[in-house]
Order: sequence, then C-alpha cells, then structure tokens
Amino acid sequence: MTDLLMLVGASIGSMAFGLLAAYWALRVGFALIQPRRRPAKVKVQTETAGIS
Repeated sequence: MTDLLMLVGASIGSMAFGLLAAYWALRVGFALIQPRRRPAKVKVQTETAGIS
C-alpha cells in the first residue's frame, strides 16, 4: 500500500512540475516575441498668442 501511495504522490508531483515548467516556458517565449515597449516621446510645440 505504501508503494502505491508513493507512486501516486510522485506522479502528481511530476505532473505539477511539468505544468509549471510549460507555463514558464510559454511566458518566456511570448515575452521574447512581443516588441519592446518604448516610452512615447512627447514633442513640445510652443505657440504664441496672436493679438488682433
């Protein structure tokens, strides 16, 4: 009976590790695919008041 419990525990642990490893690999892969986010440069344009 102990052997069966150890086998079940090991299989659940390896399945959890496999899911976490796949999740990590996908996150890293998609992070590499996405373009880098660059801050938008704001162009300052001065305006003078016209007197009419």
